Amino acid sequence: MGPARERGGDRTGPARGRRTPHRTVHSRRPLLALLLLAAVLAVLPGAGTAGASVRVTGGGPPARVVVVGAPGLLWSDLDPVRTPNLWRLTGSGGAASLSTRANPPRGRGFICPVEGWLTASAGQRAGTSAPGCSPPPVPQVSGEGASVPGWAELVAFNADTSYKPVLGQLGQLVADAGGKVAAAGPGAALGAADKSGKVAVYAETVEQLGELTPYRLVVIEAGDLTRAWLKRGAGDDGDGDGDGDHGVPAAPADGVRREAVAGIDRQVGAVLDRLPPDSTLLLGGLSDASDVAHLHVAIASGPSPDGSPYPRGYLTAASTRQNGLVTTTDLTATAIALLGLETPKTVVGRPWTGGDPAPDAGAAGGDGDAPGDATGAVVADLARENLASRVVNRVRGPFFGGFVAVQILFYLLAAAAIRRGWGGARALAAVRAVAAVSGSIAVATFLAQLVPWWAFPVPMAGVVLTILGIACAVAALALAGPWRSHVLGPPAVVAGITSLTLLADVMTGSTLQVNAVTGYEPVAGGRFYGFGNIAFAVYSAGTILALAGVAQWLTSRGRRGLALPVCALYGGLAVFADGWPGWGADFGGVPAFLTGLAVFLILLSGRRVSAVRLGLVGLAGIGLITAIAVADRLRPAGQRTHLGAFVQQVLDGEAGTVIARKFTAMVGVTVGNWSLTLLTLVALAFLFLVLDRPSRWGAPALGRAYALAPALRAGLIGALTCALIGFLMNDSGIAIPAMALTVAVPLTLAACVRALRLAPPTTAERPSEPAGTTAPPAA
Repeated sequence: MGPARERGGDRTGPARGRRTPHRTVHSRRPLLALLLLAAVLAVLPGAGTAGASVRVTGGGPPARVVVVGAPGLLWSDLDPVRTPNLWRLTGSGGAASLSTRANPPRGRGFICPVEGWLTASAGQRAGTSAPGCSPPPVPQVSGEGASVPGWAELVAFNADTSYKPVLGQLGQLVADAGGKVAAAGPGAALGAADKSGKVAVYAETVEQLGELTPYRLVVIEAGDLTRAWLKRGAGDDGDGDGDGDHGVPAAPADGVRREAVAGIDRQVGAVLDRLPPDSTLLLGGLSDASDVAHLHVAIASGPSPDGSPYPRGYLTAASTRQNGLVTTTDLTATAIALLGLETPKTVVGRPWTGGDPAPDAGAAGGDGDAPGDATGAVVADLARENLASRVVNRVRGPFFGGFVAVQILFYLLAAAAIRRGWGGARALAAVRAVAAVSGSIAVATFLAQLVPWWAFPVPMAGVVLTILGIACAVAALALAGPWRSHVLGPPAVVAGITSLTLLADVMTGSTLQVNAVTGYEPVAGGRFYGFGNIAFAVYSAGTILALAGVAQWLTSRGRRGLALPVCALYGGLAVFADGWPGWGADFGGVPAFLTGLAVFLILLSGRRVSAVRLGLVGLAGIGLITAIAVADRLRPAGQRTHLGAFVQQVLDGEAGTVIARKFTAMVGVTVGNWSLTLLTLVALAFLFLVLDRPSRWGAPALGRAYALAPALRAGLIGALTCALIGFLMNDSGIAIPAMALTVAVPLTLAACVRALRLAPPTTAERPSEPAGTTAPPAA
């Protein structure tokens, strides 16, 4: 498998904007003037700081790759005055947020410097056995080279993890190809070492390395931030602050951080002073520098893997399909591709490519120096992405806790209104309205991404009010149209909006799921495109219930024969979108979705769901996703998604490790997330112990809804079937039925309330007084 060479990365993904080549300005001055100017610049101190960009002399791949690791560096650290070298480097090439997810110990969300360097070395998530963070070990110098202390222990530990990273992969590939590798700094030695833990040339600083021309790969540590951070654990700053999570210090004070960032900028300037013109520079903030996880800086300047210069603007990669978002493992794959080497199967990243251009990047005369220019816009945008990711991380737990509590309280109040008749008809009207809002909450969490709620003064209040406002708008639309008088009218509208929103999202890049409270967090690095498990649960339940509404509407108009093919057509499109690598790329969702859809269609047709039919449908679902995954496997390695990668793992005999990891995650979520487990149990109890039992209003509310809208029964059973199988086949465990039920149960409740108000009461009349006896009085 060779590295991806195409300009656009994964062509099956969403468009990321045109790659825009650099403008070339040809000087008209005499050659002698140029030579004199070059001589003057050569002797001026800090000349690299003035230019601070990679000089490209022509097309073709670079002669060398220089990787600068700056653990902890954030986009909010950059400033045109305080960090002129980093600022202008950003303006000279592509920029992105770097997801630094590695393999930390269970329960620790942030990444330590050693883990970040090892991940860059292997091209796969790596970790250490230590629960806390420590500085990279000082290499043992031997001649001009060095070896990493404790390397054998690091290799042994990582070999026993589920990711099985090959430490030293990057350095070994270059050495095996006859290239010379150099490292500057202890962290750089971790990133540049070969599989034996040795690096050919080692120095403490880039200045001590001297001329960089002899090397094919140079790895440099700019570790001022992590050194300043970890010194706090030793009490060197004297501020008296306590330690943060897992016994490591919290973030450095602002003044300490600014000083450390200035030191990184000076090191970058020193690198640029010595950088040969036929080089590509890759800079990444490989880990965190606090007890809180962040998105970090990623910059590429110089020739790209296809030989053209990295254009000014954003970077992307086929691994994320998101404009301005790349990973540490992508950095490894980029270095390998730039050097023209074959990418091993154990390297899971994809090369960095150009994404959208910087604002006004094509305008003549723009050099990226002013704070308000295109460089400033890119830096500010990427800083906002990190802010959004951090806010989502903080509000997700409280949001779900409050959401579960409110849902359970609502079910209790609705049970009182239905079973006991409290509040009468007015209470039923209120229950129907609140149920419509409740069923709209799930899709509102994704639509909320259209509003920058993370920038509000109180983000938690901002996200709650934004989601609630959008949910109320969706519910108002559902309850205001001409369909409002029908049993399935409002529920079908809410479900239809849910299905169409998420379908359109995955077809256009999955941007609504990024940093959504029910979506995926780039900082966690679990998934970057396609359907996340929670989105799948919402999408599948919404789709099946929407189709139930469509089928009921067609049947009520005498078009029963049209209902089945229409539902099968849209349902088939929905399942295809869920599994297709260019859209949903969801392996476990397709069998579950197809089975739930088939159960719905079988019941809709009036047939019985037998065990044989259910088994055949399940096998068809497995066959469909297998065919899609095999087709993905046949594409070039650089264009494959995790579907094709899984097929390769099956062929290599490594699938068992992946399945075991996902099964462990599923059990962990189910057992550990008690709130979602409780919500699932309460929702099911409400559905079958309240709605499906006789009430103060007479016959069971669910039975009345089935009588007035028979398609509801097929839709509800289909949605519940999909949720159950999804629970068994995905690593999110109980989260899938919990989120599916937050759509299905409130919308079913809205239909039941409307059915209660439409159907005649069936409550038995008050019994009359017992009849008097006709026997003669006793003597």
